[in-house]
Amino acid sequence: MKYFNTAGPVIPEDHYNIPALSRWDMDEIRQLIREKRYFVLHAPRQTGKTSCLLALMERLDGEGDYTALYVNLEPAQAARGNVEAGMRTIVGGIVQNARRYLGEQRLREWVDETFHEVGPYDALQALLSRWAEENQRPIVLLLDEVDSLVGD
Repeated sequence: MKYFNTAGPVIPEDHYNIPALSRWDMDEIRQLIREKRYFVLHAPRQTGKTSCLLALMERLDGEGDYTALYVNLEPAQAARGNVEAGMRTIVGGIVQNARRYLGEQRLREWVDETFHEVGPYDALQALLSRWAEENQRPIVLLLDEVDSLVGD
C-alpha cells in the first residue's frame, strides 16, 4: 500500500509521487552533460531534489552512455576545517556509493594508495582522475548537499 512520504528520497513503488524527472527538461540536462558542463539544482527543502538526482543517476546509467553516480556530501560537514577528515569522508561516500549503485569495487582498492601518494588535498581529484581514465564510459557525478560544506 502506497503512502505519502515526507522525509527522505521517494521510492516510487512505496510512495505516492510525481515521476521525479517529469519536472526536468531532460534534453537540456543531456546537452549540459554532453558539453561537460555542470548545473546546480536550487529548490526549497523537501521538494524532491535528492529523488530527482537518484532518478537521473538511474536513467543515465540505464541508457548506457554514461556512468552516473549520486553522492551525498553532507556527512563531510562534520569535518569542518579538517581537510583530511573531510576528504576521507567525501572519498568514502564516493567509494561506498560506487559499490552500492554500480557494483564498482576498484575505487576501494585505490583509496589508501591515493591518499599516500598525493595527500588529502589532492586525493579526491586523483581518485576521480584514475577512475575516469580506467572507466569505459564518461562519468557523471551527481553531488547532493554541496552547500553543507560551506563554513558557518
